Amino acid sequence: MVPRAMTSDAADGLRARISRQSEDALGRLAQELLESPFVNGAISRAFEAREKAAQAQEVAMGALNLPSAGDLERLTRRVRSVSQRLEGVEDALDRIDERVGAMGGAGSGVGSLEQRLAAIEGQLTAFAGQLAELASRLAAQPADPPVPDAPSPEAVAEAAVRVAPRPTRTRAAAARKRAAARRV
Repeated sequence: MVPRAMTSDAADGLRARISRQSEDALGRLAQELLESPFVNGAISRAFEAREKAAQAQEVAMGALNLPSAGDLERLTRRVRSVSQRLEGVEDALDRIDERVGAMGGAGSGVGSLEQRLAAIEGQLTAFAGQLAELASRLAAQPADPPVPDAPSPEAVAEAAVRVAPRPTRTRAAAARKRAAARRV
């Protein structure tokens, strides 16, 4: 009779050998499938069909005015960005609040701020009064009278058109020669 321990060792060895052989066979099968042009073509066509289906779905969703997965992803990124910026603004406001609180505890207080604002308001009121006075002075001054002997702008333009010399062929040729001489 064969002891029980030997039988289990032999069975474990047999299982390990069958497992290795099946793994090797599956590996060879997968390798051959990947190297097969027929399988490669089928896989690439499947991926192309998936891409076209995704594009068609996006177009259809757009036609129905519904957001696509890409739209939702972009919106999610934008919301995260806005959220981070808002946190930065909140932090800045907290720092400003702390500084204002520190100013109030340092003796300068809200009363001094109100005094400064009142002084600025008084200065602005004084400037407004001065501007109003200047405006009234300018309105009271008479406008410069027109010069009686001066020709109108239309007459000046018309005379300039009549007086301007017309270029002739000899003048144009001379001008081209002077330009060529300057270039050299």
